[in-house]
Amino acid sequence: MNVDLVSQWVLLSQNLEHCVGETMLKEKLTRGQGLRIKLGVDPTRPDLTFGHWVVFNKLKQFQNLGHKVIFLIGDYTTRIGDPSGRSCTRPVLTPEQITQNAKTYLDQAFKVLDVEKTEVRYNSEWFCKMNFGDLLNLARQVTVAQLLERDDFANRYAHNTPIVLVEFLYPLLQAYDSVMLQADVELGGTDQLFNMCLGRQFQRLYGQSEQTVMCMPLLVGLDGIRKMSKSYNNYIALNESAKSMFGKIMSLPDETMWTYFRLLALEPEESIAMLKAEHPMVAKKALAVKLLKQFFTEAEITEVKHDFETVFSQKGIPHQIPEFSKNALAHNNLIDLIVATQMYEGSKKDLKRLIAQGGVEVNGQKILDPMAKLENATPYVVRVGKHIFFRVVPSIEE
Repeated sequence: MNVDLVSQWVLLSQNLEHCVGETMLKEKLTRGQGLRIKLGVDPTRPDLTFGHWVVFNKLKQFQNLGHKVIFLIGDYTTRIGDPSGRSCTRPVLTPEQITQNAKTYLDQAFKVLDVEKTEVRYNSEWFCKMNFGDLLNLARQVTVAQLLERDDFANRYAHNTPIVLVEFLYPLLQAYDSVMLQADVELGGTDQLFNMCLGRQFQRLYGQSEQTVMCMPLLVGLDGIRKMSKSYNNYIALNESAKSMFGKIMSLPDETMWTYFRLLALEPEESIAMLKAEHPMVAKKALAVKLLKQFFTEAEITEVKHDFETVFSQKGIPHQIPEFSKNALAHNNLIDLIVATQMYEGSKKDLKRLIAQGGVEVNGQKILDPMAKLENATPYVVRVGKHIFFRVVPSIEE
């Protein structure tokens, strides 16, 4: 490799887990041609997560080298549901839900990506024009045995877990996206390896140059066990408040934070080794501050850091918390009052369990009964879990 290619590859191979078609990519880089780098996302929920950020970092590196990122919103493929890594069929979303979810994606993505170097596409552009004969032609290119090579399909088949026929079509549609976009590179998590390699096969069939497949590691979620996923509710969204984001980062298991330093903050191993010599709490605060700088101002970060230290180090209450009058909430029992604030995002069933486990306090006292009456006329502060605080004050007539 020439010196320029060496420096480019050092950057592009950072944190890379798998690469299929590396030689072809290096040849294209040597020729100095502008490349089309594809990332497809399905708007299954309104949030993009830190898991997406891992891939966005790689896209940003390509952009910094002068290449064009194709940000593909799978508004059509969401109707099927990507079976990658799944042990069951995904629930079906309505067109209205898909449209609503997709609206928030671009604002979140451009918190990391350069909007001037990004081309936004929707795969409904071509799939809505496709007829049944076109679909049959795609289906002829792939065998059932080939699809059953996928671990998720193979496991479900072996355990007699139903596989809906339409799920077999998802990898074909994702592969055809690469044909329509004439992608030079497709990026995704390791769970997307089969689908992306199928894209290479389809491009070859359509007489195109095969895309290079680059797989990034799957980011571990807040539980420190499973991959970060909206389905597992163990994620940090890119559009969360500074307070929520800081608090969730600080809740990470100590061993998990080093992965976040590596994949999100892009810290080199030498820096991580030095951070490991610090107290875990010090290192985790450094991680939280570094990651929040991508989304918030210094003033906002300083405020949430101070609030965190006040609450968790000094067992205090944040300086600024929402305030509600009792009339505005119009509920006397604890669980309904919390629900009325709309600050708790989980289900009422989860909230009831949290209260019973001692996770809710009123004026510093744990309340274990979800139906406990809060009738006193004096103001009181309610803490729900680790991160939610609000104050309830008497109504004027009281």
